Amino acid sequence: MEPPADPRARRLFGGSSRALGDLAASPFRADRDRIVASPFFARLNGVTQVVSPGGSGLLVHNRLTHSLKVAQVARAVAERLTADEQHRALLEKLGGCDPDVVEAAALAHDLGHPPFGHLGERVLDRLARQRLGLADGFEGNAQSYRIVTSTEIRGAATTGLDLTAAVRAAMLKYPWTRLDHPDPHPRHLDPAPRGATPPPDDPESGSAKFGAYRTEVDDLRQAREPFAGRIPDWQQTPEASIMDTADDIAYAIHDVEDFYRVGVLQQGAVAAELMAWQRESGHFRAITDAALAAAARRPGAAIERLRRQLHRKDAWIADDEAFAAAVEHVREELVEGLLALPFDGSIEAEQYVARFSARWSTRFVESITVTPEPGPRSGYVLLAEAQWHEVQVLKFVHHRFVLARPDLALHQRGQARLLGTLVEALWEWLLDPEEESRLPRRLHDLVELAEAELHPRTKDRIGRARGRAIVDFVAQLTDGQAVAMLDALSGRSGALWTDAFVL
Repeated sequence: MEPPADPRARRLFGGSSRALGDLAASPFRADRDRIVASPFFARLNGVTQVVSPGGSGLLVHNRLTHSLKVAQVARAVAERLTADEQHRALLEKLGGCDPDVVEAAALAHDLGHPPFGHLGERVLDRLARQRLGLADGFEGNAQSYRIVTSTEIRGAATTGLDLTAAVRAAMLKYPWTRLDHPDPHPRHLDPAPRGATPPPDDPESGSAKFGAYRTEVDDLRQAREPFAGRIPDWQQTPEASIMDTADDIAYAIHDVEDFYRVGVLQQGAVAAELMAWQRESGHFRAITDAALAAAARRPGAAIERLRRQLHRKDAWIADDEAFAAAVEHVREELVEGLLALPFDGSIEAEQYVARFSARWSTRFVESITVTPEPGPRSGYVLLAEAQWHEVQVLKFVHHRFVLARPDLALHQRGQARLLGTLVEALWEWLLDPEEESRLPRRLHDLVELAEAELHPRTKDRIGRARGRAIVDFVAQLTDGQAVAMLDALSGRSGALWTDAFVL
């Protein structure tokens, strides 16, 4: 007798199309294979993680290698938790945990990431809302969900990748739309879940982070249906929680590893910041926020701001003793360990980096546990208190000594300008009646898809469909394709036929 079907394995449109993975025993493993076989997954090889792959060589992660590492960590966590009888029983009550689901969701979580990393995400959101009149704007997580449910066109149908409910639910780090689902919307909770609050400069715009556009809200509801009554509408599924935690772990470790390799992360600067705070933590804790802001350039001030920020945002777990211990552990492992010798490209240096990464990955994975009643800013699966603080300190090192660099800002301002010019050029092309027959076929298809999604009585339906199509089109480019397309549209490219790959 066959076991009862898992309701989470139900597909969006019945699984009418077949892929290599359809022959696998598990429908969730088939989902994983469908994702890996998608051109959207291969595209991630040319998309920025922190710095553009074209400008950094082979030493830094791109979105593809990042996704592979998130999947590796996520599967390790899922297998560890499901091997523990107590954790497994709790996970079953919450809707289940399958390592294949977790791995598939991790592989798919960045499919919608646009060119130029998080900078591209912010720029496209601003252009979508302010220039193209799209209330939903742009959000990388929502774009990933749109890809797997809508914009991957197979024949006459737009079924996306036709994934199971469980995998689609596990992709939802933020299981709500920007403005109106679920009701009441999680941005009104106190405290609100991570990502649910509006950006401080635009409080009326809805959640800063969200998992689906309104065009995909019915798909979101169907994916979450098997979890109804088990978890709140706004809370991640356990599998989504594992994927989210794995994303944090991979990001914290491999971004530090990347910028050590390229020589950006220097021992002296990191040591000065951490050790100054350790020597003068009593002084830093005693001064006012205004005095701390006035001492912004003083070593130790930045990490004190982090300590205060954690207390403001995450009082449910922030602890001064755990924070101090995390600073000490990162100092020992990073300052006195990894950064003690410059990376020279030797086999010995690569082995040293690999041991550093493996040691931290093991430490984090083995600390993860399951809780039956998480707070709004946590999930069902979470790091232990000590390791949670260590992740925050590692991420601080990356933000402070990489993302805050003026030379990175210089490149990012140019990339932002490039995306704005590209969106404007595509808009003008769509409005030119003499060019309608010569539009890129993909852009033409995306306009038709977006128009079909809108209600016939939608105000400025054609204009909004064109706007969404442009956003979808640009978001599907690699960094190099975005640059090449703007060069072609600006008349700077002399290689006529080789530009066809972006069309």
